[in-house]
Amino acid sequence: MKKYDIYGIGAAIVDTEVIVNDSFLKDNEIGKGLMTLVDEERQKYLIDSLTTQRIPVKMSCGGSACNSVVAASKFGSPAFFSGKVADDEVGVFFVKDLKKSGVDFHQVEPSNGVTGKCLVMVTPDAERTMNTNLGASLELSYTEIDEKALANSDWLYIEGYVVTDDERTAVARDAMNYAKQNGVKTALSLSDPFVVEVFSENIKTIIGDDGLDLIFCNGDEARSFTGTHTIEAAAEKLKNYAKTFAITRGPGGSLVFDGTHLIQTAGVLASAVDTNGAGDMFAGSFLYAISQGKDFSWAADFANTASSRVVSQFGPRIKAIEYISLKQQFNI
Repeated sequence: MKKYDIYGIGAAIVDTEVIVNDSFLKDNEIGKGLMTLVDEERQKYLIDSLTTQRIPVKMSCGGSACNSVVAASKFGSPAFFSGKVADDEVGVFFVKDLKKSGVDFHQVEPSNGVTGKCLVMVTPDAERTMNTNLGASLELSYTEIDEKALANSDWLYIEGYVVTDDERTAVARDAMNYAKQNGVKTALSLSDPFVVEVFSENIKTIIGDDGLDLIFCNGDEARSFTGTHTIEAAAEKLKNYAKTFAITRGPGGSLVFDGTHLIQTAGVLASAVDTNGAGDMFAGSFLYAISQGKDFSWAADFANTASSRVVSQFGPRIKAIEYISLKQQFNI
């Protein structure tokens, strides 16, 4: 029996969520629905111009993989996370919020720079637009990888956002190789259509010649990565990169491959107010379910339901009581 179900690696970012209208995005020339990397000065300008408006603001430890391991932990999976924070107020908040969620964090000296921050702007149509300053996350190195904790985990889960530079791609590749050598199952999220389009070679570097155990992606990412035009064609090609995979389709549910069968699971009706964190919740709850010995069909139904709860409220987290009610709903 291993100590951790899931070991996550990704950007350690504090998410600040705000509600904006479309005109704010237009006036500030922000690409709607996209994740855009910005420098600290640009981000500060946007945050300052927003704080003059009276809008809900939610702060939480974030980053894609972090959101997923927090979700898994809240359901009951012992989890560990590796990411780089700075020795600043935001970094202290990140570690404190992560530990409050029950997730263990590596013990490595923080950076002298600034902790990464993501400004998540949610428009009335529930679309989320992200402007991210990666900050100290860009300094992620193999020093942050706790090999002892990794070897003592069932799954290694890495977010695709780490491939935006060669140094962090190498860290992810080395961690994947270490996991494979130590009998740890490997999972990767493709994370973002833009990332897939621009950095697909780096993603293939992480996957390696022998492939992974599990890939998470949405329909756009699946088609872009495989160079295909339909979900069905993408699913066939994904089999070359992973033994199993899960393709999320928003309200259309998900298409999962368990190594033998392709399984289409229906979406769960939700009144969407904020789509931020839906994919992260899907991955976290799916990994939790298969760590409990559930099959892919069951895990997909559970993850679809968990994701529908996230999109129907503000922020990438659901309340503690929701985790309990979801487990009750599925007789866990």
